[in-house]
Amino acid sequence: MAVKKFKPTTPGQRHKIIGVFKRTEAVKVDGKTQVRTSTANAPEKTLTCGKRTSGGRNAEGHLTTRYLGGGHKRKFRFIDFKRTKDGIPATVKTIEYDPNRSARIALLYYVDGEKAYIIAPNGLEVGQTVLSGPDAAPEVGNALPLSKIPVGTVIHNIELRPGQGAFMARAAGTFAQLISREGDYAIIKLPSGETRKVLAACKATVGVVGNSEHSLESSGKAGRSRWLNRRPRNRGVVMNPVDHPMGGGEGRASGGHPRSRKGLYAKGLKTRAPKKLSSKYIIERRKK
Repeated sequence: MAVKKFKPTTPGQRHKIIGVFKRTEAVKVDGKTQVRTSTANAPEKTLTCGKRTSGGRNAEGHLTTRYLGGGHKRKFRFIDFKRTKDGIPATVKTIEYDPNRSARIALLYYVDGEKAYIIAPNGLEVGQTVLSGPDAAPEVGNALPLSKIPVGTVIHNIELRPGQGAFMARAAGTFAQLISREGDYAIIKLPSGETRKVLAACKATVGVVGNSEHSLESSGKAGRSRWLNRRPRNRGVVMNPVDHPMGGGEGRASGGHPRSRKGLYAKGLKTRAPKKLSSKYIIERRKK
């Protein structure tokens, strides 16, 4: 996928950079499978449901998260993060846009008639066959236990506990690398730079998450942020002292150290619990 820049015919077009995305589908013509572009490709109805937004309110109606609200109506797509249909091949029918995540999703048709969505990795094509389970080949789109994946392979959609479902490396363009194995554990280097142990029985999918150009996109105007359920975010420095620890002062005088509304430092303060049990699985912390 590539990105598209626009001529500055309007202020909103001047800095606008968006991804060029074409939906494709496999069609049989005279007994042969052909791949063609489909511009009107609605999501699979059996794998979607309505999605309600909170507007930042909790169950009591109180505003607990600021700067949320509005946005375009969305449908939620059920994504198969567990890949439990081991040994049953599936064909990639379409690669679709998902408004709920940065990555693209692929619609699978299993040979037993079942359908499922998965995160679409780079290189996954319409008409391709994917497989899951310990007997699957370590190829793009296939899900295997970490014990069956060759050392050095680039992976994504990694489980933290066997059968829990994919938990790490799911955003567009992200990937992790299987470095080595030690007994029942696999050593993985995560996108953050952190190196940690994960049980070798956990599943992961081979390849890099698709839509890697997502980081190059630029909305170009405030309205596009409003379409994405984001409201204007005002800085603490421009507030009064009663509203924020960094407020007040004459002119544009800053309020000292960057901190949150409740006084927690925003730069360099360690927020991880010092006695967290999972710390023993972390070999090297992420880079600051």
